[in-house]
Amino acid sequence: MKRIFKYTISPEDSGSTITKYLRDLGYSRHILTHLKYTERGILQNGSPAYTNRCLFAGDTLTITLLETESSKNIIPIPMNLSIIYEDEDILVVDKPADTPIHPSMDNYENTLANGIAWYFQKQGIPFIYRCINRLDRDTTGLLIIAKHMYSASLLSQMSARREIHREYLSIAAGLVPDSGVIDAPIARREASAIERCIDFERGERAVTHFWREAVQDGCSLVRLKLETGRTHQIRVHMQYLGHPLVGDFLYCSDFPAYQKRMQRQALHSHHLQFQHPITGQQMSFTSPLPPDMAWIF
Repeated sequence: MKRIFKYTISPEDSGSTITKYLRDLGYSRHILTHLKYTERGILQNGSPAYTNRCLFAGDTLTITLLETESSKNIIPIPMNLSIIYEDEDILVVDKPADTPIHPSMDNYENTLANGIAWYFQKQGIPFIYRCINRLDRDTTGLLIIAKHMYSASLLSQMSARREIHREYLSIAAGLVPDSGVIDAPIARREASAIERCIDFERGERAVTHFWREAVQDGCSLVRLKLETGRTHQIRVHMQYLGHPLVGDFLYCSDFPAYQKRMQRQALHSHHLQFQHPITGQQMSFTSPLPPDMAWIF
């Protein structure tokens, strides 16, 4: 993967070192180290430059990000990817159900990472897999993949500052209130490697906003927005509210009406909004309900 950036130094930045200038643009120490060991990775007016060199108004700073190896231990596997958007810096993908984000000890091949690795391999492009936001294996919907280390660094910083806004659609058991906020801490359930629970002593703060959109046959279509990003947050919070997600075999065991037809938790990452990490453009994407959820509504 190769990406070139060119910057024209303004009078305001005159006198800054290359290190300071790039750090102010969000280049991490790791990226700066990578650039130092990249041939012609940093050019000042067309000539190689050390990062302690001063910049002057009108200078042209050229940065070449070059990654020549692909992610280790990710096997490229052909997959029907639903790519919603792609440019030089990011991919936005609509993830299907039964697809983990990363390989694990018991699953080396049926993951989104395998499909993305195959997508770039068939183009002959080395690629390091960097998935910015996470979804459970059976949660469908929108995800951001960074195409190089700089966009990954900027997006990770944006995520930490809660500047990547996500909304979900879910189908919950029963009549959910019109709207509300669930503010209840979540912790790992003792003696379980997977399950989470509400725990006001050990848990980390978790906040979920919800709005009921429709009601059908004893179920509610619910729109949700997260303030925090705890594991299984929506699933645990909806169970705590008394309206677990239909098809959620981990947190909803007593709502049989749709369990045979809904073979996963009815949760979909519906809307994604963020500022493009490189251009600054406002990006907004929406994914409709997948068929296994849409049939109810």
